[in-house]
Amino acid sequence: HVQLVESGGGSVQAGGSLTLSCQHSGNLRASDCVAWFRQVPGQEREGVASISTNENSTYYTPSVKDRFTISWDDAKKTATLQMATLKTEDTAMYYCARSRGRLLPSTCGALTSTWFPYWGQGTQVTVS
Repeated sequence: HVQLVESGGGSVQAGGSLTLSCQHSGNLRASDCVAWFRQVPGQEREGVASISTNENSTYYTPSVKDRFTISWDDAKKTATLQMATLKTEDTAMYYCARSRGRLLPSTCGALTSTWFPYWGQGTQVTVS
């Protein structure tokens, strides 16, 4: 069983920065893709960034590339999403996610929620 617990959301002015963290626990050895998604009420969940922990390869949706940075600390079993130059359109509930098994890097980078059965409870990010 895998558990994910997010922290670090909040409110910030446009142009500011926030860092989200996600503590992973449980049986993690069988899976190697960690991701962040976000969702606005009434809209579909959107993949934001992912990292293939075995290869340390990162992937980003175009709207956040060069502004967001995803990382994985294997010793602490923690995923981090550093968000800079935030825009009002970044306002959403942010969720961390983990794959069930090992994914091809291309699949990890596709940021399709189908491949992620494990989810955190979500943390709200509001940019005004």
